[in-house]
Amino acid sequence: MDEKFEVIVVIVNEGHSDKVMDAARDAGARGGTITHARGSGNKDIEKKYGIVITPQKEMLYILVSETVRDKVMASINKAVGLDTMGQGIIFSLPVDNVSGIKLD
Repeated sequence: MDEKFEVIVVIVNEGHSDKVMDAARDAGARGGTITHARGSGNKDIEKKYGIVITPQKEMLYILVSETVRDKVMASINKAVGLDTMGQGIIFSLPVDNVSGIKLD
């Protein structure tokens, strides 16, 4: 397989995963996996930056071609970035090997 892939990881407040997936699909992603997580809020950060740390989180893993990664991440950031109610944190990691997906 010559195509290179990345996994985009998104951490958002609970209840915002649909917005993430809508934004990702609009930018060229096909789908993703959603898991539930719990954050460890820090009261000092809440006071300093004026953001509320919601302990219940959702984590999304979205496998995308390297060619659409930036577009997908920008779309997600616009929809649920830190300055929104989703307070999303978004990053990507390179993927060495992929199997079990159709590329057509």
